[in-house]
Amino acid sequence: MPAAAPHHGVSSPTFEPHVRALSDSAASASISTATLVRPWLARLHPGLFSIPLGLLALSGSWQRLTSLGWGSAALIAYCLLCLGLSILVLLLLLSLAKLCLHLEVFRQEFKHPVQGALLALMPVTCLLAVVLLRPSHPDWQFAVNLVVLLCLLFQALIAWQIVAQLATGQMPGELLSPVLYLPIVPGGFVGAMALYAIDLPGFAMLLMGMGLGGWALLEMRILNRLFAGPLPIGLRPTLGIEIAPAAVGTLAVATLWPALSADFILIGLGIASGPLFAVLTRWRWWTQTPFSFSFWSFSFPVAALASSITEAVRRGGWPSEVAAGAVLLASALVLFLALRTLSLLLQGRLLAQH
Repeated sequence: MPAAAPHHGVSSPTFEPHVRALSDSAASASISTATLVRPWLARLHPGLFSIPLGLLALSGSWQRLTSLGWGSAALIAYCLLCLGLSILVLLLLLSLAKLCLHLEVFRQEFKHPVQGALLALMPVTCLLAVVLLRPSHPDWQFAVNLVVLLCLLFQALIAWQIVAQLATGQMPGELLSPVLYLPIVPGGFVGAMALYAIDLPGFAMLLMGMGLGGWALLEMRILNRLFAGPLPIGLRPTLGIEIAPAAVGTLAVATLWPALSADFILIGLGIASGPLFAVLTRWRWWTQTPFSFSFWSFSFPVAALASSITEAVRRGGWPSEVAAGAVLLASALVLFLALRTLSLLLQGRLLAQH
């Protein structure tokens, strides 16, 4: 197991008590693990929402293939949609129970720089579900509008918390990671697609701009941290989120401007290739990390890339096999993640023991 990354670029005493507290809590946790194990519901991790998010994003990729004449794609898209929605509903119910029975744990997660940002996966997944369901269920207007409003409000609270920690110097340098993108950048882009789906294009454009602004705000800090050296081993599975801003942003542009030329989508794909190659060059960081459900962070951006490629193929009139190849690659990744996650679940190792 590689050594943890050294501390970079943070010498202010503001961070020292927090870093010491993290070390002390980690030490005490390791001592008491044998005698005290929290209930499994209290250990329910917000990162689990990356599983239905990846499945729903892949469902959207297969659905787009139907417009290219791949008739069997509709059935696969429907199965993935049902599976993703089922897991989403289950996790929402379990999260509600956790909120009621373990409120203090939820408060601690909300204030934590990493787990607080991961909480954004919950509203982002719900918003993506709205994007997929709204066209086929126009009669659900009131319920869908309410879901979008609640999700955007919760997402805004999480984004405020993260930006406040960054802007006031309260964010420990060793916890800077691509996770911080979630509430602001993919959240803004998926939120824009959801607003467009419920016929609010003006607000969708506004939220799209906010997502772009958040991307610019975070990019330099996060890239500076990634270029400085390896992340702590527990954060390395989240490297997949680094691909998300450009990949999801390209898909959002294709969704908000349905008549846009394929050339502009190709520009977005070209921008997305930079983070993709950067993540691939760090393959030693994440291949040396024990598998956990956190590796689902790769599923959403990869599926978004496949959807964007499919849109470019459709609008450019290019061979559909290119789009099918991209969707199949994304599907292979999700299948691998699903099998490894199922193995962890059957072994009782899906959730941390403390």
